[in-house]
Amino acid sequence: MAVDIAKSLNIEVRINELRDSLGEALRSRVVGPDADTRVQQIMEVGGPRWYSDDRPIRIVHADASMFIGGLRALLLQTLHPLAMAGVAQHSDYKNDPWGRLQRTADFLAATTFGPSDEAQKIIDRILYVHQFVVGTASDGRPYSANDPHLLRWVHVVEVDSFLTAHTHFGEQTLTQDQRDGYVEDMSIIAAKLGVTAPPKTERALRDQMKSFKNELKSTAESRDAIKYLMFNPPLPYPARAAYYSLVASTVATLPVWSRDLLRIPYLPVSERFALRPLGGLFTRGLRWITAPTSPYQRNDATDLA
Repeated sequence: MAVDIAKSLNIEVRINELRDSLGEALRSRVVGPDADTRVQQIMEVGGPRWYSDDRPIRIVHADASMFIGGLRALLLQTLHPLAMAGVAQHSDYKNDPWGRLQRTADFLAATTFGPSDEAQKIIDRILYVHQFVVGTASDGRPYSANDPHLLRWVHVVEVDSFLTAHTHFGEQTLTQDQRDGYVEDMSIIAAKLGVTAPPKTERALRDQMKSFKNELKSTAESRDAIKYLMFNPPLPYPARAAYYSLVASTVATLPVWSRDLLRIPYLPVSERFALRPLGGLFTRGLRWITAPTSPYQRNDATDLA
Protein backbone atom coordinates (compact mmCIF):
# COMPACT_ATOMS: atom_id res chain seq x y z
CA MET A 1 0.00 0.00 0.00
CA ALA A 2 2.78 2.40 0.94
CA VAL A 3 4.61 1.56 -2.29
CA ASP A 4 1.50 2.33 -4.34
CA ILE A 5 1.08 5.67 -2.58
CA ALA A 6 4.74 6.53 -3.17
CA LYS A 7 4.40 5.68 -6.87
CA SER A 8 1.27 7.81 -7.17
CA LEU A 9 3.00 10.74 -5.50
CA ASN A 10 6.02 10.35 -7.75
CA ILE A 11 3.81 10.34 -10.85
CA GLU A 12 1.98 13.44 -9.59
CA VAL A 13 5.29 15.23 -9.00
CA ARG A 14 6.46 14.42 -12.51
CA ILE A 15 3.18 15.58 -14.01
CA ASN A 16 3.42 18.86 -12.09
CA GLU A 17 7.02 19.31 -13.21
CA LEU A 18 5.95 18.76 -16.82
CA ARG A 19 3.12 21.26 -16.43
CA ASP A 20 5.44 23.84 -14.89
CA SER A 21 7.99 23.33 -17.66
CA LEU A 22 5.37 23.74 -20.39
CA GLY A 23 3.89 26.75 -18.62
CA GLU A 24 7.22 28.53 -18.34
CA ALA A 25 8.07 27.78 -21.98
CA LEU A 26 4.75 29.22 -23.14
CA ARG A 27 5.09 32.21 -20.84
CA SER A 28 8.55 33.05 -22.14
CA ARG A 29 7.29 32.86 -25.73
CA VAL A 30 4.21 35.02 -25.16
CA VAL A 31 5.50 37.51 -22.58
CA GLY A 32 9.17 37.46 -23.55
CA PRO A 33 12.51 36.77 -21.88
CA ASP A 34 11.90 39.44 -19.21
CA ALA A 35 8.54 37.93 -18.22
CA ASP A 36 8.98 38.27 -14.46
CA THR A 37 9.99 41.93 -14.68
CA ARG A 38 7.13 42.78 -17.04
CA VAL A 39 4.56 40.97 -14.90
CA GLN A 40 5.75 42.95 -11.88
CA GLN A 41 5.44 46.25 -13.77
CA ILE A 42 1.91 45.43 -14.89
CA MET A 43 0.39 43.38 -12.08
CA GLU A 44 2.23 44.26 -8.89
CA VAL A 45 2.63 48.03 -9.10
CA GLY A 46 -0.01 49.99 -7.20
CA GLY A 47 -2.13 52.84 -8.48
CA PRO A 48 -5.41 53.34 -10.34
CA ARG A 49 -6.34 51.17 -13.34
CA TRP A 50 -8.59 51.81 -16.31
CA TYR A 51 -10.70 48.80 -15.33
CA SER A 52 -11.85 47.48 -11.98
CA ASP A 53 -11.59 43.79 -11.08
CA ASP A 54 -15.19 42.99 -12.00
CA ARG A 55 -15.16 44.45 -15.52
CA PRO A 56 -15.84 41.99 -18.38
CA ILE A 57 -12.61 42.89 -20.17
CA ARG A 58 -10.68 41.25 -17.34
CA ILE A 59 -12.73 38.06 -17.57
CA VAL A 60 -12.23 37.77 -21.33
CA HIS A 61 -8.57 38.75 -21.52
CA ALA A 62 -7.53 36.42 -18.69
CA ASP A 63 -9.00 33.37 -20.43
CA ALA A 64 -7.11 30.83 -22.57
CA SER A 65 -9.62 31.36 -25.39
CA MET A 66 -7.67 34.53 -26.23
CA PHE A 67 -5.19 32.40 -28.19
CA ILE A 68 -7.99 31.34 -30.54
CA GLY A 69 -9.46 34.84 -30.65
CA GLY A 70 -6.07 36.32 -31.50
CA LEU A 71 -5.49 34.02 -34.47
CA ARG A 72 -9.05 34.58 -35.68
CA ALA A 73 -8.49 38.34 -35.58
CA LEU A 74 -5.25 38.07 -37.55
CA LEU A 75 -6.88 35.95 -40.27
CA LEU A 76 -9.85 38.29 -40.70
CA GLN A 77 -7.76 41.47 -40.57
CA THR A 78 -5.78 40.32 -43.62
CA LEU A 79 -8.92 40.74 -45.73
CA HIS A 80 -8.82 44.54 -45.79
CA PRO A 81 -6.36 45.42 -48.59
CA LEU A 82 -5.19 48.68 -47.02
CA ALA A 83 -4.71 47.22 -43.55
CA MET A 84 -2.90 44.23 -45.04
CA ALA A 85 -0.67 46.49 -47.13
CA GLY A 86 0.49 48.23 -43.96
CA VAL A 87 1.34 44.90 -42.36
CA ALA A 88 3.10 43.55 -45.47
CA GLN A 89 5.20 46.67 -46.01
CA HIS A 90 5.99 47.65 -42.42
CA SER A 91 5.81 44.52 -40.29
CA ASP A 92 8.59 41.98 -39.89
CA TYR A 93 6.12 39.31 -38.77
CA LYS A 94 7.79 36.46 -40.68
CA ASN A 95 11.28 37.13 -39.35
CA ASP A 96 10.15 38.11 -35.85
CA PRO A 97 6.79 36.41 -35.19
CA TRP A 98 7.43 35.95 -31.49
CA GLY A 99 8.35 39.59 -31.08
CA ARG A 100 5.07 40.61 -32.70
CA LEU A 101 3.14 38.23 -30.46
CA GLN A 102 4.92 39.54 -27.37
CA ARG A 103 4.18 43.16 -28.27
CA THR A 104 0.50 42.34 -28.79
CA ALA A 105 0.31 40.42 -25.51
CA ASP A 106 2.07 43.27 -23.72
CA PHE A 107 -0.40 45.79 -25.13
CA LEU A 108 -3.40 43.74 -24.01
CA ALA A 109 -1.94 43.05 -20.56
CA ALA A 110 -0.89 46.64 -19.90
CA THR A 111 -4.17 48.22 -20.98
CA THR A 112 -6.37 45.60 -19.30
CA PHE A 113 -4.55 44.98 -16.02
CA GLY A 114 -1.81 47.56 -15.69
CA PRO A 115 -1.64 50.90 -13.87
CA SER A 116 -3.17 53.79 -15.79
CA ASP A 117 0.19 55.42 -16.48
CA GLU A 118 1.64 52.17 -17.84
CA ALA A 119 -1.43 51.67 -20.05
CA GLN A 120 -1.17 55.22 -21.41
CA LYS A 121 2.54 54.77 -22.02
CA ILE A 122 1.93 51.85 -24.36
CA ILE A 123 -0.88 53.73 -26.14
CA ASP A 124 1.47 56.67 -26.72
CA ARG A 125 4.13 54.32 -28.07
CA ILE A 126 1.68 52.84 -30.60
CA LEU A 127 0.51 56.28 -31.71
CA TYR A 128 4.12 57.29 -32.27
CA VAL A 129 4.92 54.20 -34.36
CA HIS A 130 1.74 54.63 -36.40
CA GLN A 131 3.03 57.97 -37.71
CA PHE A 132 5.56 56.08 -39.84
CA VAL A 133 3.22 53.35 -41.11
CA VAL A 134 2.16 55.02 -44.35
CA GLY A 135 2.46 53.98 -47.97
CA THR A 136 0.66 52.87 -51.11
CA ALA A 137 -1.15 49.56 -51.50
CA SER A 138 -0.69 47.34 -54.56
CA ASP A 139 -3.93 48.76 -56.02
CA GLY A 140 -2.50 52.29 -55.89
CA ARG A 141 -4.48 53.57 -52.93
CA PRO A 142 -2.64 55.37 -50.12
CA TYR A 143 -2.95 54.14 -46.56
CA SER A 144 -2.04 55.32 -43.09
CA ALA A 145 -2.07 53.39 -39.82
CA ASN A 146 -3.61 56.45 -38.18
CA ASP A 147 -6.57 56.44 -40.57
CA PRO A 148 -9.60 56.24 -38.22
CA HIS A 149 -11.42 54.01 -40.71
CA LEU A 150 -8.63 51.40 -40.78
CA LEU A 151 -8.24 51.68 -37.02
CA ARG A 152 -11.95 50.89 -36.71
CA TRP A 153 -11.54 47.77 -38.86
CA VAL A 154 -8.69 46.46 -36.73
CA HIS A 155 -10.59 47.27 -33.56
CA VAL A 156 -13.96 45.71 -34.41
CA VAL A 157 -12.33 42.54 -35.72
CA GLU A 158 -10.33 42.14 -32.52
CA VAL A 159 -13.34 42.73 -30.27
CA ASP A 160 -15.55 40.43 -32.32
CA SER A 161 -12.87 37.72 -32.38
CA PHE A 162 -12.07 37.81 -28.66
CA LEU A 163 -15.78 37.80 -27.80
CA THR A 164 -16.56 35.00 -30.26
CA ALA A 165 -13.72 32.81 -29.01
CA HIS A 166 -14.80 33.37 -25.43
CA THR A 167 -18.39 32.49 -26.32
CA HIS A 168 -17.32 29.10 -27.69
CA PHE A 169 -14.42 28.25 -25.39
CA GLY A 170 -14.38 30.62 -22.41
CA GLU A 171 -14.43 29.14 -18.92
CA GLN A 172 -17.08 31.60 -17.73
CA THR A 173 -20.32 32.25 -19.61
CA LEU A 174 -21.01 35.95 -20.05
CA THR A 175 -24.47 37.48 -19.66
CA GLN A 176 -25.68 39.86 -22.36
CA ASP A 177 -24.93 42.79 -20.06
CA GLN A 178 -21.37 41.51 -19.68
CA ARG A 179 -21.02 41.02 -23.43
CA ASP A 180 -22.12 44.60 -24.02
CA GLY A 181 -19.86 45.64 -21.15
CA TYR A 182 -16.88 44.00 -22.82
CA VAL A 183 -17.52 45.93 -26.04
CA GLU A 184 -17.84 49.13 -24.02
CA ASP A 185 -14.63 48.39 -22.10
CA MET A 186 -12.74 47.92 -25.35
CA SER A 187 -14.16 51.17 -26.72
CA ILE A 188 -12.11 53.07 -24.12
CA ILE A 189 -8.88 51.71 -25.56
CA ALA A 190 -10.10 52.23 -29.12
CA ALA A 191 -10.91 55.89 -28.53
CA LYS A 192 -7.45 56.48 -27.09
CA LEU A 193 -5.93 54.96 -30.23
CA GLY A 194 -7.94 57.23 -32.52
CA VAL A 195 -11.07 55.23 -33.38
CA THR A 196 -13.99 57.63 -33.70
CA ALA A 197 -17.30 56.54 -32.17
CA PRO A 198 -16.25 52.95 -31.43
CA PRO A 199 -19.11 50.51 -30.76
CA LYS A 200 -20.28 50.20 -27.17
CA THR A 201 -22.75 47.31 -27.49
CA GLU A 202 -22.57 43.93 -29.16
CA ARG A 203 -25.28 44.93 -31.63
CA ALA A 204 -23.35 48.06 -32.64
CA LEU A 205 -20.24 45.91 -33.00
CA ARG A 206 -22.01 43.57 -35.44
CA ASP A 207 -23.35 46.53 -37.42
CA GLN A 208 -19.89 48.08 -37.76
CA MET A 209 -18.40 44.74 -38.81
CA LYS A 210 -21.02 44.42 -41.55
CA SER A 211 -20.26 47.91 -42.85
CA PHE A 212 -16.82 46.75 -44.03
CA LYS A 213 -17.90 43.76 -46.11
CA ASN A 214 -17.83 45.55 -49.47
CA GLU A 215 -14.22 46.66 -48.82
CA LEU A 216 -12.83 43.19 -48.18
CA LYS A 217 -11.13 40.94 -50.70
CA SER A 218 -8.43 38.35 -51.12
CA THR A 219 -5.07 39.77 -52.23
CA ALA A 220 -1.64 38.30 -52.85
CA GLU A 221 -0.50 39.80 -49.54
CA SER A 222 -3.44 38.36 -47.62
CA ARG A 223 -3.04 34.91 -49.14
CA ASP A 224 0.65 34.91 -48.25
CA ALA A 225 -0.09 35.92 -44.66
CA ILE A 226 -2.87 33.34 -44.30
CA LYS A 227 -0.62 30.58 -45.62
CA TYR A 228 2.04 31.57 -43.11
CA LEU A 229 -0.37 31.79 -40.18
CA MET A 230 -2.08 28.49 -40.91
CA PHE A 231 0.61 26.21 -42.27
CA ASN A 232 4.10 27.57 -41.52
CA PRO A 233 4.35 28.38 -37.80
CA PRO A 234 7.82 29.24 -36.44
CA LEU A 235 7.82 26.12 -34.27
CA PRO A 236 9.77 22.87 -34.09
CA TYR A 237 7.86 19.93 -35.54
CA PRO A 238 6.95 18.33 -32.16
CA ALA A 239 5.18 21.56 -31.15
CA ARG A 240 3.30 21.95 -34.42
CA ALA A 241 0.61 19.46 -33.43
CA ALA A 242 -0.56 21.84 -30.70
CA TYR A 243 -0.43 24.77 -33.11
CA TYR A 244 -2.50 22.94 -35.73
CA SER A 245 -5.04 22.21 -32.99
CA LEU A 246 -5.17 25.98 -32.44
CA VAL A 247 -5.66 26.55 -36.18
CA ALA A 248 -8.43 23.95 -36.42
CA SER A 249 -10.20 25.40 -33.38
CA THR A 250 -9.94 28.89 -34.87
CA VAL A 251 -11.36 27.81 -38.22
CA ALA A 252 -14.49 26.57 -36.42
CA THR A 253 -15.17 30.16 -35.22
CA LEU A 254 -14.74 31.98 -38.54
CA PRO A 255 -17.89 33.61 -39.99
CA VAL A 256 -19.43 31.96 -43.05
CA TRP A 257 -19.10 35.16 -45.10
CA SER A 258 -15.31 35.11 -44.71
CA ARG A 259 -14.70 31.58 -46.02
CA ASP A 260 -14.51 32.29 -49.75
CA LEU A 261 -12.24 35.28 -49.16
CA LEU A 262 -9.99 33.27 -46.85
CA ARG A 263 -10.21 30.24 -49.16
CA ILE A 264 -11.15 28.07 -46.21
CA PRO A 265 -14.08 25.70 -46.82
CA TYR A 266 -17.12 25.80 -44.57
CA LEU A 267 -17.85 22.34 -43.17
CA PRO A 268 -20.60 22.90 -40.60
CA VAL A 269 -20.96 19.29 -39.41
CA SER A 270 -17.23 18.68 -39.00
CA GLU A 271 -16.72 22.03 -37.34
CA ARG A 272 -19.56 21.58 -34.89
CA PHE A 273 -18.84 18.00 -33.88
CA ALA A 274 -15.06 17.79 -34.30
CA LEU A 275 -13.29 21.15 -34.44
CA ARG A 276 -15.23 22.94 -31.71
CA PRO A 277 -14.82 20.06 -29.23
CA LEU A 278 -11.13 20.13 -30.14
CA GLY A 279 -11.11 23.82 -29.27
CA GLY A 280 -12.60 23.01 -25.89
CA LEU A 281 -9.86 20.45 -25.22
CA PHE A 282 -7.21 22.89 -26.43
CA THR A 283 -8.29 25.71 -24.12
CA ARG A 284 -8.72 23.39 -21.14
CA GLY A 285 -5.20 22.12 -21.76
CA LEU A 286 -3.87 25.68 -21.85
CA ARG A 287 -5.61 26.49 -18.58
CA TRP A 288 -4.08 23.44 -16.95
CA ILE A 289 -0.61 24.40 -18.20
CA THR A 290 -0.76 28.09 -17.30
CA ALA A 291 -2.86 28.10 -14.11
CA PRO A 292 0.05 27.83 -11.62
CA THR A 293 1.94 30.80 -13.07
CA SER A 294 -0.78 32.98 -14.59
CA PRO A 295 -0.64 36.48 -13.07
CA TYR A 296 -4.06 37.36 -14.51
CA GLN A 297 -5.95 35.19 -12.07
CA ARG A 298 -5.06 37.56 -9.27
CA ASN A 299 -7.59 40.23 -8.34
CA ASP A 300 -5.40 42.86 -6.77
CA ALA A 301 -6.00 45.88 -9.01
CA THR A 302 -7.37 49.07 -7.63
CA ASP A 303 -10.48 51.02 -8.54
CA LEU A 304 -11.37 52.18 -12.03
CA ALA A 305 -9.57 55.38 -12.92
